[in-house]
Amino acid sequence: MRNLGEAAVAAGPQLALADSARKNQALAAMAAAIRARAAEIIAANEQDVRAATEAQLGAAMIDRLKLDEKRVEAMARGVEEIIAMPDPIGTVAAEWTRPNGLRIQRVRVPLGVIGIIYESRPNVTADAGALCLKSGNPVILRGGSESARSNAVIHACLVEGLTAAGLPPACIQRVPVTDRAAVGEMLSGMTDYIDVLVPRGGKSLVARVQAEARVPVIGHLEGNCHVYVDREADIEMARKVVLNAKMRRTGICGAAETLLVDSACAATHLPLIIADLFAARCEVRGDAAVCALDARVKPANEQDWYTEYLDAIIAVRVVEGVDAAIEHIARYGSSHTDSIVTGNPATAERFLTRVDSAIVLHNASTQFADGGEFGMGAEIGISTDRFHARGPVGVEQLTSYKYVVRGSGQTRS
Repeated sequence: MRNLGEAAVAAGPQLALADSARKNQALAAMAAAIRARAAEIIAANEQDVRAATEAQLGAAMIDRLKLDEKRVEAMARGVEEIIAMPDPIGTVAAEWTRPNGLRIQRVRVPLGVIGIIYESRPNVTADAGALCLKSGNPVILRGGSESARSNAVIHACLVEGLTAAGLPPACIQRVPVTDRAAVGEMLSGMTDYIDVLVPRGGKSLVARVQAEARVPVIGHLEGNCHVYVDREADIEMARKVVLNAKMRRTGICGAAETLLVDSACAATHLPLIIADLFAARCEVRGDAAVCALDARVKPANEQDWYTEYLDAIIAVRVVEGVDAAIEHIARYGSSHTDSIVTGNPATAERFLTRVDSAIVLHNASTQFADGGEFGMGAEIGISTDRFHARGPVGVEQLTSYKYVVRGSGQTRS
């Protein structure tokens, strides 16, 4: 592990000074390698999925683990999208001149060596490697044991791209062992090498990283996301948004876990929305008002309002207007992503202003909580932190800044 750290630190200055053309050349070669080796990636992934199934891992984890031709192509496109993004390194975020003639600039620079610890999702290997490359940060990737075969082939594609562009392979390294002790070493034993840690996985992994890390952490613990259907919501829009927010992919952090419906439209809107959810084979757990509308609804308990199911289950509550919805989200939410469906602009603005989450939406599915959907290219994840990065963590969010001051002999009295 320390060899990985030393190699990453050594590669840092060369990567930080690499120009956009060199980094984009590497990214293009990475995307080409992913496409050229798609069959190899899928074959390795099939072994991972088979082993995960035999180990009886959860359906949500297996869904995040699985790759097919479409997902491999999306991985390659995600890398290519980063090519088109502006290179943040060296850009001037602000500049001004003081009365004494000093010219001051705030200039974007890399964060340093980034350690990324993640579970299941083999696409994170490509996304994180490409994002860190573009933002000038060497990265050490530690994927979960369940995706080890997939990660190894994808990482080989990234190294192929680095080599083609004449960049050190140590710019993107993968922890080659599945021993859990490697995670502990990254958390507390590599403070001389790793500057920032990014966890991406289940609650237990993220909680461990946040509790044990001895360097700054960027990430979120839970994605307890809400959709609020207001009394002035178009019923067809509400049906479409809720069904997509919950069921498009139930295992992602942007999936809706709780539906709140204004009491003023519950009688008209909720039966149709519940019917849609049941038709899509989603379990519905509701309060007394919801249970009274459909005998198939299971009674919700207090814990349901806190729960990130990552499964085809949703908790549903009838609330007394937008302020009650905001109050519910403040109490039970995880500051990740929350949406309102309404035709009233003033109500929408009240919700968007007062809900303190990393992402708030109006008349749109919570499943848009994704850097790619924001036009940011691939992302490392969603951050609910209030320091440094919040929301999708893309290229710009993986930078810091320094102040460059130019003078003409000034001295301070």
